[in-house]
Amino acid sequence: MEVFELVIALLLGGVVLAAVARRMATPYPALVAIAGAALALLPGVPVLVLEPALVLTLFVAPVLLDAAFDASQRDLRRNWHAVAGLALGAVVLTIIVVAVVAHTLVPGLSWTAAIALGAIVAPPDAAAATAVLKQLRPPNRLLVILEGESLFNDASALLIYRFAVAASVTGLVSGWSFAGTLLGVGVGSVVLALVLSRIVLFIVARIEDLPTIVVFQFCSTFAVWLLAERLHLSGILTVVIYAMALSRRSAETIAARVRLPSYAVWEVAVFVLNVLAFLLVGLQLRQIVERTGWTEYIGVAAAVCVAVILSRMLWVTGAAAVSRWRCRPRGDAREQPRDIVALSGRAAWIVGWCGMRGTVTLAAALALPVNFPHRNLIFFTSFAVVLVTLVVQGMTLRPLLTWLDVRDDGSVEREVKLARVETLRAALEAVRESGGGASADVLRRRYELRLRHAEHNEEDGDSEIQQAAQIIRVATEAERRRLIALRNDGTIGDAAFQVVEQEVDLKELDLQQIVESGPEVRGKPHKSV
Repeated sequence: MEVFELVIALLLGGVVLAAVARRMATPYPALVAIAGAALALLPGVPVLVLEPALVLTLFVAPVLLDAAFDASQRDLRRNWHAVAGLALGAVVLTIIVVAVVAHTLVPGLSWTAAIALGAIVAPPDAAAATAVLKQLRPPNRLLVILEGESLFNDASALLIYRFAVAASVTGLVSGWSFAGTLLGVGVGSVVLALVLSRIVLFIVARIEDLPTIVVFQFCSTFAVWLLAERLHLSGILTVVIYAMALSRRSAETIAARVRLPSYAVWEVAVFVLNVLAFLLVGLQLRQIVERTGWTEYIGVAAAVCVAVILSRMLWVTGAAAVSRWRCRPRGDAREQPRDIVALSGRAAWIVGWCGMRGTVTLAAALALPVNFPHRNLIFFTSFAVVLVTLVVQGMTLRPLLTWLDVRDDGSVEREVKLARVETLRAALEAVRESGGGASADVLRRRYELRLRHAEHNEEDGDSEIQQAAQIIRVATEAERRRLIALRNDGTIGDAAFQVVEQEVDLKELDLQQIVESGPEVRGKPHKSV
């Protein structure tokens, strides 16, 4: 009962802090991280120990799937140079710098343990950065790069983390073994993700009950992660590819009355997991705080924090400068590489400063084996990096963006407008082909339909009502097909697709509310939206 009361109190506290963060235009993880640190210093707070193997599965799998599902695959392809550079180059540089700093300051810390620390603190979490950036409407390309980086840097960092932990516990791992495993894990994870996505889509398409499909979505996410780990593949890479494969077909296989409420459930679940991850770490820290000598970790933690921030800034600004040099005008303009667009100097500063660490770093630190050498030092330092980057970078990101005057280029709004126009044209064409008349007649019949049902409470409806309903249904289906085609051929990105998809879903749900007249609908309110 004590654990249950503690979890409820933590959730309520997280909700309050999130509300305060919204008013301050600050990422809520920053305030929650401060609260987690405060928990470690409060007397009488119980210690809650989580099983290491459970932590990554519970806190990372659903959060990662939610982010990968919404990622714009078209925009990721267009910016793959920048995303790959951050996900690989910036991660490797951070690991090397942190490992050297930690090993130098703590001579008794082995190189493998130092590399494990570097891998834990290397991957930034884009959720905190994008939470602030979306309020300020920067260029969409910055959001795409940051969100894309957060999907793949976790896989590269945690793969190195896995080898470093194994080497510390069992012995050294050769370079050839690492390279071969890296290739095998990468290929195997992609294949497994694509196969599982087809199986899950086949099952989901045959489920119509909302609670059942939501529970199945969560269970299948954890199953994909666990199966990948059992096969010694990358759970993170498998979940990312699995989510992206699902997102390409969800608009065709999942009904609107299921999709909208399931998205709301996922949003709540991700928020709950993020809050619990930050606050539970504070309870874990209490074990370290209660022991003598923890103040000796402060110097190491401060040095690692500086190393993490500077190494990212160095990589991003350096890579952007090289990219601008490659894209400089020279010779025939037609011979210039068109697939490479350099980040401006101001945009590079924004991307470099968006290096806040979050859930993955916390989960990886919690997942260290209990007998891992210098575990307390690594755990304390990891939390310090999360706290410092969230508070210092997260709370200064808004004034930095305003000072640099980096503004939205309007690309998403233009694509949303295009999608709306094209889907409406497809709907009107479908209505004309079905003999429904002009658009004004369709709108008039739609409102007449709602009025007649409200006035007469008809059970089955007459043929005129059914005909009008069929016309509207044909138009809505035509809109959806056209919208999917625009997304699939790359005319619009996923950000615009999701905006217009929600509008079409709401139209479809409105239609269902009109034509459904059974007693089970009229007897209780519809809770799908």
